[in-house]
Amino acid sequence: MATGTDLEQYYRDCRVAISQGDGSYCSQAPYHPSVRYPEYDSALGISGETNPAYDGVREALRLLGLDAIRAGTREWNPLGEIVHPGDTVVIKPNFVLSDHYRGGNLFSLITHPSVLRAAVDYTFMAMHGNGRILIADTPQMDCDFQELLERTKLRSIQELYWEKHKFDIPIIDLRQFWFKYENENYLASQERRHPLPGDPSGSALVNLKEQSAFADVSNKNFYGADFNREETILHHTGGRQEYQISRTILGADVLISIPKLKVHKKVGVTLNAKGFVGAVTNKNFLVHFTLGSSDKGGDQFPAHLLNKKGQAIVFVQRFLYDALLSRKSQLANRIFQAIYFPYRKLIKPLLANVNKTIALYDGGNWHGNDSAWRMVSDLSKILLYSDRDGIVKPRPQRRIFSIVDGIIGGEGNGPLFPDERRTGVILAGRNYLAVDIVGARLMGFEPAKLRWVDELLNQKSFDFFLRDIVHIPVASRNEQYVRMFESNDKLLAFKPHPGWEGHIERG
Repeated sequence: MATGTDLEQYYRDCRVAISQGDGSYCSQAPYHPSVRYPEYDSALGISGETNPAYDGVREALRLLGLDAIRAGTREWNPLGEIVHPGDTVVIKPNFVLSDHYRGGNLFSLITHPSVLRAAVDYTFMAMHGNGRILIADTPQMDCDFQELLERTKLRSIQELYWEKHKFDIPIIDLRQFWFKYENENYLASQERRHPLPGDPSGSALVNLKEQSAFADVSNKNFYGADFNREETILHHTGGRQEYQISRTILGADVLISIPKLKVHKKVGVTLNAKGFVGAVTNKNFLVHFTLGSSDKGGDQFPAHLLNKKGQAIVFVQRFLYDALLSRKSQLANRIFQAIYFPYRKLIKPLLANVNKTIALYDGGNWHGNDSAWRMVSDLSKILLYSDRDGIVKPRPQRRIFSIVDGIIGGEGNGPLFPDERRTGVILAGRNYLAVDIVGARLMGFEPAKLRWVDELLNQKSFDFFLRDIVHIPVASRNEQYVRMFESNDKLLAFKPHPGWEGHIERG
């Protein structure tokens, strides 16, 4: 097992690789490469269809200089410097939803399985078949996991490895329940929630106490991921700054984080740090925003955004949520439905413009959200410094390796309803904060304008082993990418979420 000193040296390597190819994915499961690469076990199979994601991951690993002496030979083992025989490796994709609810490309918002296949192959190679590989994530509560597995054909990778190597790769849904949209029943009422087994290894309660980014926040009018605000506030008050984290993920020797290259309505971008939400088994511990407009001590809306009608709508909705939906009672849910559904049918259409404004910004979906970035910062600290029992240690506890799926990225109304951007890029690196910074800059944004980036770079309690953004070494065949911090070029020029337009762009 790596020592704290070894891990510190690991994270001091801030190189980030960017490969770029075709902006499409292989559709043939189990997503074999179409090239018989020297190091590849061709007994697994070769595809007749090109696999840009597999090729992109391989090229990114090569660009990083991993096992450089043997690159291009049969013995090349790029992840051998990261994954060791006997290790437990958790591959964590970004599996938010099982469908794009506005009819867009599902793979503009979730990690494509062909990227996971490449990660599995190089991980298995590195451990010489001796160890454990698990694929695990905590999707949003309304994700139909069985539908997700069917649409991604992810089980085909699991079946391939069992057939060829008798090697089991568990695919784990870490959630405790899920909710399915049915007809107009889009609110996650208690009677429509389906319990799930959750993390088979259980959860750890991690308390950051005064080391949390929330430690100095006096306004506790928090809202989490669910209707019960009391639960969210309870875990972020009185010296407690608590998070419920998957023991499967905390128990990993290596966490391979494979997020999506896309924008985010609350924190600017979705990359590794925001993707760590997928390690949380009770997302209602996560503060998403603080109630009220910014001129009244909250960050739910910008100041003076709403007129009197808008303020009345928000007040009524909040009263109904707090009085009825937060109680986890079937009777209270039925009363809510009796009130709310006639409102949706009769009154809401008359206030279309007001509701459009509310929907765009409600929930802290703008650059002035002063809560969500703190949650992202805290999760970054936990995933690097918490041991498998949830005890925060002074030194890093696991190796985290990042592969960002940007073959098709997501821009605009992200992270849930993005427009697709076919960029063909894959990013990879050891230091996930460096990868996130490069990813944000590649999208055409200014990393220094992301509050969580600034907070992590200037941490006094935790070291993220990155001192100066502009000196992050970028390896790419594209000279513009290599020199990205020396210019104001827009590069991929992603369109930000509307609530961030004019506030995150480079230049």
